[in-house]
Amino acid sequence: MSFLGKVAFVAGAGGGMGFNIANALIAEGAHVALADIKPKPENIAVGPGKNINFCGDLTNDEFVRKSINETAEVFGRLDYLVNSLGLLLFDQDVSLLDIDLEVWDRVIEVNLKSFVLTTRHAVPLMRDTGGGAIVHFSSCQALRGDAKPQDAYGAAKGAILSMSKSIAIQFALDNIRSNVILPGGTMSPMQERWKGREDEVAKGIPLGRLGTTQDQANACLFLLSDKASYITGAELIVDGGVNADV
Repeated sequence: MSFLGKVAFVAGAGGGMGFNIANALIAEGAHVALADIKPKPENIAVGPGKNINFCGDLTNDEFVRKSINETAEVFGRLDYLVNSLGLLLFDQDVSLLDIDLEVWDRVIEVNLKSFVLTTRHAVPLMRDTGGGAIVHFSSCQALRGDAKPQDAYGAAKGAILSMSKSIAIQFALDNIRSNVILPGGTMSPMQERWKGREDEVAKGIPLGRLGTTQDQANACLFLLSDKASYITGAELIVDGGVNADV
């Protein structure tokens, strides 16, 4: 998979999966814009690709527009968009009967609206480049309900599947592909609650271990690459077999 000289915008690159994806792309020769509300992360890969950092709110249309346009200006093109931003509010995100609607709005804003904003500003630049690839991160939670619901999170992650298919069809003739990754249990900063209990949590996973952010990065780079040039409008489940065992 060759990424030499390609340009990527990674939304949610301040840590976890997004940061791992950004580093993997840089290491493969891509120039990468890392965007997040979190401060610029340490230990960004040293190359061969270059990097630029944008710190701000990815639910703010003007911030997103400026960041993506500046990425294309600095590096001369835009080939890839990765939407890895995610917000889990656990005990605040409950049944739709009980949830505080401000919590509902915030979860939808971060987990869905930000994806809309990045896509609407990235697609015209990808057209100028002659095509591109988009990977959105959803969740296996989009495929099922839960006895302990996180209804805002599940609704947002489910909507991403439909949105990605629509993007794939709308822009197929522009050579722009759109796919979704659905991670299962993955050890990342969002899941600090599992720290020290990894073996216990992994008992419910057929492959016998929690996923890593590198597992998700590997899947993402495949879907961005020319190796996946005939794949669009698809969902790739990366969950250690959990959804096969139902």
